Amino acid sequence: MANPWAGEVALVIDGERRVLKLTLGALAELEVALAADSLVALVQRFEAGGFSSRDVMALILAGLRGGGWQGEDGVLMNAEIEGGPMAAARAAAELLARAFVVPGETG
Repeated sequence: MANPWAGEVALVIDGERRVLKLTLGALAELEVALAADSLVALVQRFEAGGFSSRDVMALILAGLRGGGWQGEDGVLMNAEIEGGPMAAARAAAELLARAFVVPGETG
């Protein structure tokens, strides 16, 4: 089970339940992959609904890496994500939220 207090999010990929987490290293990799000015800009894109499928996949990949996954990037591009694009986008948004907000905290 994913632990939201640890910033974890669960996602089923190719029939296997994976735990994703944005570690500091994964966040740094994400900034480079998306050529983002800042993580705040990426969060704002998600909050405004202006994110791309590339943003979602980069977040999922960074979360997998932070969760210890050692797979190749190309494998993820061809993977079946349970729940489709909406579940992937929801998991990506949750990853960002959990990386910067303590569960139970109100904005």
